[in-house]
This record gives sequence, C-alpha cells and structure tokens, in this order.
Amino acid sequence: MVVDDAHLRRVVIDGMLKATVSLDIMTADFKAMLVPPPGIAGGGGRGSRGAPSIVHHLVKLAQKGVEVRLLHAGVPSGPALRELKKSLPKLKADGGSLVIRRCPRLHTKAVIVDACAMYVGSANLTGAGLGAKSANRRNFEMGFWTHASTLIDAVLTDFNELWEGRQCDDCQRKDICPEPLEEPRL
Repeated sequence: MVVDDAHLRRVVIDGMLKATVSLDIMTADFKAMLVPPPGIAGGGGRGSRGAPSIVHHLVKLAQKGVEVRLLHAGVPSGPALRELKKSLPKLKADGGSLVIRRCPRLHTKAVIVDACAMYVGSANLTGAGLGAKSANRRNFEMGFWTHASTLIDAVLTDFNELWEGRQCDDCQRKDICPEPLEEPRL
C-alpha cells in the first residue's frame, strides 16, 4: 500500500524513473510536477526549486529508448505544455517515443512500468497528488503498488482499448471531445 508522501518515492523515483522498456500512465490531471532529488523526496517546498520536472524525466526516459505513453483527461498545465513544446520536436526527430493523448472521460490513475509493476490509486500526475509538495500542501492519497501479472494485464488491456480509441465510436461525450484521443496542440 502507498499512502500520502510515500507516492513520490514509490511511484515516481523507484517506479516511473526506473522504467527501461515502457511506461504507461493514466491520469485525470497532468502538471509539470517538480521531482526533487531522492534525499529531499517528499520534502517539497524549498528543496524542489531548481529540481527537474516530470516532463524532463519523461523526455529523458524516451531518449533512452523507453516507450512512454501518457493518457490524461484535461489540458496539461501551462508549464508542462511549454516544456513539451520545447522538447517533443527534438525528441521525435531523434526517434524517441513520448506520446500524449487526451480523453476527457478518463478519471483512472495508474502507472505501469515495463509491463511488470503497477500503481493504481487516487493520485494524479501532479506534485500535490504524488507527494512532491510540502506536507501542508500535498493531497491525502492512497493506492497500491503491485507486481501481480493478472492485474497488470487487465489494466494494460483497458489502457490499450482507450489508447487505440475503441471506446470513441460509442462515446456520448463527443460534445466535449470533438477530436478523439487528441494530442496536445504544441
């Protein structure tokens, strides 16, 4: 079980940042959360200043050959969009794979690392959600970290159905999603 500020260490530092093959993320909210160095993990506040953002880390993973797929519900935060705008064209030119898609109905929060470890819980991909903010500013969150292949396979199946747009034809929310699985406009 992962609770509150333990999310930063378990899900981000020991999970996402250790991906070697693939990283699949589902989140309702996506911000350019700052990832403080391991010695300051969970401290947030002053120790986070100057720390690289999660966008920086996702780009670095993609540069190393990790296939990164991020499915989220809203518009990324302004800082995340600016950083993506700066990084994605060069990353794509270099052959890196960081793809972001949006489905306004998505509310699931899951992180799947190398198809063999997974977090499922309440935390969005934000500093407040994943414990990168100070104790007085982060959310109260809870989730589970697992290596259970049957659970991971089930969540990956759902992820892939959403990612590939298999739900789009029957979706009754087209009024808020005129472009199925739109990628961020950079």
